[in-house]
Amino acid sequence: MRSILIFHSLFFMMVGFLMQAQSDTSGRFRTIQLSGHSGAHLYGGEGLDEETLAGYGAFEVRYAWQNSNTDSWASQYGYPSYGIGFYSGFIGDPQIFGNPNALFGFINFPISKPFRRNAFNIEPALGLTYNLEPFDSETNPSNDAIGSRVTVYFNVNFGWTYKWTKEMDIVYGIDFTHFSNGRSNTPNWGLNMFGLNLGLRYHYNADEHKINKDPFADRVLPARFQRPERKLNTKVENNQNINVYVAGGTVQTYPENEGDSFNEERYTTFSAVLDYQHKFNNMHSVSGGLDYFYDGSLQARFPDDDSQYHLVGIHGGYDFMFYKFTFLGHLGTYLTDNRGKEPYFARVAVRYDLFDWGFAQVGLKTDAFAADWIEFGIGFRPFRW
Repeated sequence: MRSILIFHSLFFMMVGFLMQAQSDTSGRFRTIQLSGHSGAHLYGGEGLDEETLAGYGAFEVRYAWQNSNTDSWASQYGYPSYGIGFYSGFIGDPQIFGNPNALFGFINFPISKPFRRNAFNIEPALGLTYNLEPFDSETNPSNDAIGSRVTVYFNVNFGWTYKWTKEMDIVYGIDFTHFSNGRSNTPNWGLNMFGLNLGLRYHYNADEHKINKDPFADRVLPARFQRPERKLNTKVENNQNINVYVAGGTVQTYPENEGDSFNEERYTTFSAVLDYQHKFNNMHSVSGGLDYFYDGSLQARFPDDDSQYHLVGIHGGYDFMFYKFTFLGHLGTYLTDNRGKEPYFARVAVRYDLFDWGFAQVGLKTDAFAADWIEFGIGFRPFRW
């Protein structure tokens, strides 16, 4: 659980830096959104098939800041809004699943042209889920989805915004939600939910009250930001990098034999990455390179041979960059024996540039499509050209 809390703290620190990067030119534009969710579980475990048949429901509240600075990084990304949110879910029997709530940060990337009244957008969100009821061999033995009371919250919404009035939007979309602790505690099949959402969003200008305190007078400042056309992507200096990244974490493991019980023993993990990154412009890049992994939990599989805890692999993938952040999606395979793991792995991560030559990164390394461990690390760029 400690690793999940560290992840959550680092993420909201980065969200805070993003808020500070905003500089409004015609008032401070804000939004408040209420929405409901409903859909089905995408469950891959063994003990909760009946409990997940009824689907799920949830509601959430989001508060957002709108970046309106035409000279900032946001002008090349369609002027996204970003903020914080609260989620409360009804995902099944509370004695098995608990009553999950979540706190998260999110960013809303507009995709459609500014003049469209019904506009398409993509909203990723990342945070912390709490108030879950975890697996317990005596009191909750069927819950093989979640092994901890606290997990990572991830959501991505493919949504539409209908501009209803000067202040109000109708928002609706299709979204995917995932709860997982990254194998920090086992069992951890995770909870995956796919469904529809519908809500209302209210726009207001936070500077209106400073110049117009009369509740009956006409509004002086616009409540809604009128987005200009997105500026074109640009080439960047030093568009080729050599990146070095090291990360650590801890995990629990699954029983090696059917019928064995889970134990609370914790194992150390370590990742080292050397890769080449080519930036096509300010937004898009590709990376590829070498990986070294140390997985202490392989002790349960190879108790008498610690040389089996080491693996070497290669990876490649796509990077999406904005402001000082990078979202990474990489796929790899092992050059050594896979030690009983699946033959391929993935890395999904968020990187924040601390300096031109250094960064912090938090991500998930997978075993095929299952969580293997969370990586907390730092990196540097010894060569840039």
